[in-house]
Amino acid sequence: MSKLSTLKDPENQSSCCGGGENEPAQDIREVVKQRYGQAVKAVVAGAKPSCCGSAATGMGGTDPITRDLYAADQTSGLPEEALAASFGCGNPTALAELRPGEIVLDLGSGGGIDVLLSAKRVGPTGKAYGLDMTDEMLALAEKNKAKAGATNVEFLRGTIEEIPLPDSAVDVIISNCVINLSGDKDKVLREAFRVLKPGGRFAVSDIVLRRPLPEDVRTSLNLWTGCVAGALVESDYVGKLRAAGFGDVTVESTRIYGKDDVAEMASSCCGGDLTPTLAALDGAVMSAFIRARKP
Repeated sequence: MSKLSTLKDPENQSSCCGGGENEPAQDIREVVKQRYGQAVKAVVAGAKPSCCGSAATGMGGTDPITRDLYAADQTSGLPEEALAASFGCGNPTALAELRPGEIVLDLGSGGGIDVLLSAKRVGPTGKAYGLDMTDEMLALAEKNKAKAGATNVEFLRGTIEEIPLPDSAVDVIISNCVINLSGDKDKVLREAFRVLKPGGRFAVSDIVLRRPLPEDVRTSLNLWTGCVAGALVESDYVGKLRAAGFGDVTVESTRIYGKDDVAEMASSCCGGDLTPTLAALDGAVMSAFIRARKP
């Protein structure tokens, strides 16, 4: 399933990660890279995160996917820009049950908020890696790392389809609304399995479909397709994890998006009229926490 054709013009701010057909994984990757590079610049300039990689044009424009993910006591002491540059759909660090001394890898770490939160949880005897392919995100993450004074953090440049770490290198993999953006999810999950130690945990937040979307609806979602066009139906996500070698796979819904959420996003982010598609979307999309374990 492919997406993002309306993003081929990097100046196009009127659509939020639009949908396309049969685009190669490399093309999807380049468009995502452009979009998130744009988005972090906008956020640093004062916009708020919105629409899974877009940025709202005003300080009041956060949408139902990105808002209210982190409690104030969790982010206390972290740089403001780390929170501002979060384009996630969940809070994997709150659900991953991280323990002191563990080594954690965040796939698609963005401005670094989940890496910095993980570093706090694993403590000085542990380590938190962040992996991102976008230069602007990595630069911001390094800035946030320095501001936070984190000494057990390392940010890596690379793609989630080719993780630049050796086999059996980490105890836990987290990710926050990133795997859905990959054009080769099977490869992502195989790589995650490879770098996890035996007994290691896969614990990610992601956008998941509760049922397949009709083709005409899916391709019309200029607002949602940055997150949704590439999102897997729950049973497909579970199947791909098992095919990669994982066991103990569970999917836990954290937010289900109704037609009012879609209408709000259309109004606040893209200005589009999604009225004809609201019934089809109502309850079809959720943020979820996906857990699995490497035997």
